[in-house]
Amino acid sequence: MRKAVESQMKKDIPVFRIGDSVDVAVRIIEGEKERIQVFSGVVIGRRGSGMSEMFTVRRIVNNEGVERTFPVHSPKIASITVGRGGRVRRAKLYYLRHRVGKATRLKELKREGPTEQKADQTAPAATVATAAEAGKSKT
Repeated sequence: MRKAVESQMKKDIPVFRIGDSVDVAVRIIEGEKERIQVFSGVVIGRRGSGMSEMFTVRRIVNNEGVERTFPVHSPKIASITVGRGGRVRRAKLYYLRHRVGKATRLKELKREGPTEQKADQTAPAATVATAAEAGKSKT
């Protein structure tokens, strides 16, 4: 049973948290044709685990709030792209449903990606080396 479930789980899911702005590319079948429609918004909640994990995305369309709940491992989801991160202190952001306009904004959370982290690790070593060389040139 466990092997059957693991074979259907997606491996390329990005790390995203509650409060992040995401673009969810959803496959839509219209007759014989299939197209991809992007649903952009803020993640206001996640629930479940494993194959039954779901997340809810909220956005404003024509001054009306629209929420969609997506299964993380659904074959209808083509991709999930994480935009800016939001700094929040709650697991569910249901209070955003009662806010309008600028009150729905979240503070930005600055995260280090894998490329930025590598650059930061090499930078201090280079700074120390140049400081040591500068000390040698003065003497």
